[in-house]
Amino acid sequence: MSNSDVRIDKWLWAARFFKTRQLAIDAIDKGKVKLTNGERIKPSRNAKLGERLHIDNGADEWDVLIVGISGKREGAPIARLLYEESAESLARRAALIERKKLFPEPFADAKGRPTKRDRRQWERATDA
Repeated sequence: MSNSDVRIDKWLWAARFFKTRQLAIDAIDKGKVKLTNGERIKPSRNAKLGERLHIDNGADEWDVLIVGISGKREGAPIARLLYEESAESLARRAALIERKKLFPEPFADAKGRPTKRDRRQWERATDA
């Protein structure tokens, strides 16, 4: 297998858009990863240099250009060299981050099932 014969699911995992290859495969199957023109792809498709992708991993959305091919998962600074994010995508994600700072999601930092104390605080906050 040459360096250019890397499946798109493996490339998404190596570029750190998804924590596991299975999550990347599931996202592709659900249509969350597409070519920028809207064309759906299959997980077994090879990643190609110069290809533009729209990626939605649930937490964020990116529009990226593939500039490097790798099937090996490495550190984030190295993975960042595999793609270039479009200016529109950067602006959209920056606006979303700013919006989350200004209007934080209630109980976004809560982990797991609320305790009795959490429930009482929430009830006091919603009754006021």
